[in-house]
Amino acid sequence: GVKALDHVDFELRSGEVMALLGENGAGKSTLMKVLSGVYTRDSGDMEIQGKAYGNLTPKQAQAAGVAIIHQELNLMNHLTAAQNIFIGRECKGFFLHDDQINAATQKLFDHLKLTIRPTDKVGSLTVGKQQMVEITKAISFDSSVLILDEPSAALTEAEITELFKTMNDLRDRGVTMVYISHRMDEIMEITDRITVMRDGEYITTLNTKDTNLDEIINAMVGRTI
Repeated sequence: GVKALDHVDFELRSGEVMALLGENGAGKSTLMKVLSGVYTRDSGDMEIQGKAYGNLTPKQAQAAGVAIIHQELNLMNHLTAAQNIFIGRECKGFFLHDDQINAATQKLFDHLKLTIRPTDKVGSLTVGKQQMVEITKAISFDSSVLILDEPSAALTEAEITELFKTMNDLRDRGVTMVYISHRMDEIMEITDRITVMRDGEYITTLNTKDTNLDEIINAMVGRTI
C-alpha cells in the first residue's frame, strides 16, 4: 500500500559521508538502486557531478562514478583479490597476465593503506577484508560516489574501526559516500549529514553534529517515542 519512492529529493555533496536512514521498507535501497542503475525510475530528474542522466544501466552508473557495495558481497571466493578486482578487465588472457593485475592491485592497496596481498584467495579472507576488496574494486573504477549498504552488519569492532579509517581517508580524497545502517552510534561517529526517509518519502536532511538520536528516531517513525 506504499509507493516504493514518492517524490523523493536526495542531494549529495562532494567529499561527505551521508547517512541514509529509515525503517525497513522506507525506500532506502530502492533509491540507491535507481542511482546505481539497478532499477529504472518512473519520473524525475537525476544529475551526477552536474550532468543529467536518463535511465542508467549498472555499467553506465559505474562509468558515471557510482558504485554500490551490497550487504551480500559480490565476490568469487575461489579467485584471488586481484582477479576479483579486475575481473572482465584483464589484458588478453586471464592467467597469463596475473603479474600485471597483481601489480595494479598492490598499488591500489598501498593507496588505501590496506594489508591485503593481491594473491590472497578471497575465500580465505575475513569478512572485513573481503569488504575492503569490494571497496578497492569500486575505487579502481575511479568511483566518486560509493554506496555502502549495511557495511558493518557482519564486522567485528576491530574491522569496523578499520572500515572507518578507510572511509575517512576516502572522504579526505573527495570521495562521497552514502552510509546505510541501523546502528545509530556508527551514524553519529562517521557521517556528516543524515537524510531520513519514511514510507517511500523524503522526510528531512540533518547535520549530524547539530542533531541527536531523539530527533532522528522521531523523523524515522513519524512520532515521538
